[in-house]
Amino acid sequence: MKHLLKLMDLSSTEITEILNLADQLKYEKKNGIEHHLLKGKTLGMIFEKSSTRTRVSFEVGMYDLGGSALFLSSKELQIGRGEPVSDTARVLSRYLDGIMIRTFAQAEVEALAEYGTIPVINGLTDYCHPCQVLADLMTIREHKGSIQGNKLCYIGDGNNMTNSLIVGGIKMGMEVSIACPEGYLPDEKLMKWAAENGTFTWTTDVLEAAKDADVLYTDVWASMGQEAEAEERKKIFKGYQINDNVMAVAHPDAMVLHCLPAHREEEITAKVFEAHANEIFDEAENRLHAQKAVLVKCLA
Repeated sequence: MKHLLKLMDLSSTEITEILNLADQLKYEKKNGIEHHLLKGKTLGMIFEKSSTRTRVSFEVGMYDLGGSALFLSSKELQIGRGEPVSDTARVLSRYLDGIMIRTFAQAEVEALAEYGTIPVINGLTDYCHPCQVLADLMTIREHKGSIQGNKLCYIGDGNNMTNSLIVGGIKMGMEVSIACPEGYLPDEKLMKWAAENGTFTWTTDVLEAAKDADVLYTDVWASMGQEAEAEERKKIFKGYQINDNVMAVAHPDAMVLHCLPAHREEEITAKVFEAHANEIFDEAENRLHAQKAVLVKCLA
């Protein structure tokens, strides 16, 4: 595996291999077994968006694997002052063994991979969030025993999370339903692909989408960069919430996931969040293990 730019680039077999390795690395970490598979390797971490889970999990992950990580803020790099991405990619390729970038435009990630000679990992763009969904799939498998055959329901904004959940869910044999308001849908091409390659539905009716769901998922109504729209979005997304009514139509043993941070009483009630906090924080922890698997696959 050369890069992780988006989940669409991976086959279901490759995703399964990543999850299997993540399980192994998690077991070893929990049992104090060292796995310095990237000894002497250095990862450059470019951040154009702020982060808690992405930065800490990648930095700790590289440490666990015997390597090192450099935090590179766009404010401190020449890329933040207009240097072409192509030049940055070629320079960093002379210093580093890999790049993780968390940014706005998917095109920037693709350009780093095109012009650089080292692996590039997408830590998040406005288009997709592959690392998060690998952790999500890992968590679903842990709690459900398998991924295939489960129904995944996403409720909320058709954003980067939705795009990656659709791809990951369909590739791994899940039925995927989404409830999003008109005008806030996921990528049109991905929706078409999902309908042609699996069981996929979209509706504006939250209860219809959640019916018989095994996994319920949501995200904030206003993502980073959309703060100016927050008040307007609260009006538009009112009702697109995981609450007792939604839980009542899902399977009795349905699990709830949230990529965090969570805005309680907006996209999810505090009651439901706390009832499923174990699953949600397992999911957050699994960012570390899933990303370590990606790092090994790309950099080892």
